[in-house]
Amino acid sequence: MFYAVVAWVLIQLADVIFPALTLPDWTIRLFVVLAILGFPLAVLLSWFFDLTPGGVTRTDSRDKVDAEPGGTPAAAPVVGAAPSEKSIAVLPFVDMSESGDSEYFSDGVTEEILNALTRVRHLHVASRTSAFAFKGKDQGIRSIAGELNVATVLEGSVRKAGSRLRITAQLINAADGYHLWSETYDRELEDVFQVQDEIARSIVEALKVQLDVQATPRLVTQATRNMDAYTLYLKGRYVYNKFRREDLVQSLSFYEQALVADPGYARAYAGIADSWMSLADDWYSPDEAYPKAKEAAEKAIQLDDSLAEAHTAVGKVLAWFEWDFQAAELALRRAVARSPSYAEGHYGLASVLPSNGNLEEALAEMREALALDPLSSEFSGWVARFLLYSRRLDEAIEQCRETIRLDPQYYYAHVRMGNALLAMGRPEEALAAFREQATRTGDVVSVRAYEAQALAVLGRDDEAREILDALESEERYVRPEFLAGAYGELGDLDRAFQKLEEALAGRSAGLVYLHIDPAYDSLHDDPRFADIVRRVGLRSG
Repeated sequence: MFYAVVAWVLIQLADVIFPALTLPDWTIRLFVVLAILGFPLAVLLSWFFDLTPGGVTRTDSRDKVDAEPGGTPAAAPVVGAAPSEKSIAVLPFVDMSESGDSEYFSDGVTEEILNALTRVRHLHVASRTSAFAFKGKDQGIRSIAGELNVATVLEGSVRKAGSRLRITAQLINAADGYHLWSETYDRELEDVFQVQDEIARSIVEALKVQLDVQATPRLVTQATRNMDAYTLYLKGRYVYNKFRREDLVQSLSFYEQALVADPGYARAYAGIADSWMSLADDWYSPDEAYPKAKEAAEKAIQLDDSLAEAHTAVGKVLAWFEWDFQAAELALRRAVARSPSYAEGHYGLASVLPSNGNLEEALAEMREALALDPLSSEFSGWVARFLLYSRRLDEAIEQCRETIRLDPQYYYAHVRMGNALLAMGRPEEALAAFREQATRTGDVVSVRAYEAQALAVLGRDDEAREILDALESEERYVRPEFLAGAYGELGDLDRAFQKLEEALAGRSAGLVYLHIDPAYDSLHDDPRFADIVRRVGLRSG
């Protein structure tokens, strides 16, 4: 098209200029013929070369990878099977408000649409963690879709001004960049749920996914009629997703304020459950955090039985704290059935299966969670963890490396790397891995016990005991089962089992893998170990 336009302009100029230069008429005819003959050549070349700001480039080289600003290549797409046509990533909607202070709202709109789509059977939806990893990045749609292994991408913007909303959305085919659907909504704030439902249904229709309208009359329900409560809930979700101790605590405050505005707001209760689940073990003792999480989750289910996140929270508490593993598995299978693309549900189900003797199925479920959320360092780290428990140590180490590539700051990847190296009889390397994670743990102090364990294996008992003494006198919560593994390597079995008894009394979640975790191999020959495994209720297969 560009060639045709330029050729036409040049012919018009020749028609004016050539006579003025007293050139014969045949020169104009020759010029026209040459322009016509050049068109097929231009078309042929356009298949192989593109004119870009950086010069002429081969088309295939640009198709293989999009460019980041500054001309640096974007991350290469994940190599694997071609994505299903019925797959989508919902990118964070851009906050277009004049004041620029409504990011929590635009994020919330995005998350609501994403959650609605996870309820649609036969539709693969990239999880929130992976989709939001591209927030604020100027990366091409094709590159994003490649990394997330999806065929389509939804993007949009939200402009909030007082009680008025303007939401724009467009569904893009990643293969060719064409818009499959787009729409702009100018509505009142109270219509936000209706808009979210319309967007979700338009996507389902555009992707030709069969929707059971009778079973799912609405994909997005109006969870509250109180807009103040809704706003506070979105602020809670916004800070919760930062996943730092102070932000998790602040999220609880927002959810509680939302419940003051609307005491029947089920999602606010589900938010409280999520926050307490995240605070448990690393920052708060299990017997303080998990009961609060379960109470809130059960209240959410009473108000709205369709909330997959609430069922997931109940299942996790049953598994990680109450050790009712059969009931936990049922609850988590129910959560997955309600929302098949909800990665957190698959993660929760995977987490309980080893306790019921199903480690291989656990690994498969965790891989499914990772497939739905391919940029999640946590899920990748859990895959490594289950490979470690399966004694597939080389694979576990490689998965740890992949996790570190996803997020070098995810300290549990370094912990699992050290665990695997220690199980392979490579304590020096294990110690290096544990010390590497120590630079990333912040206020999670319990993991220092693994460093003590490696030092004990190396025969550096004084250094190991120095770390353990510091942890024993720590004012913050320290997971006693972590200490038990280190005391076991020191040969102090009485102290090790004393710590396991403390963990048992406090219902520490780490005990649910006691029977398969190599960190406790030094305790296996003592009859007290089998007794604790029995009391926790663990099955080996």
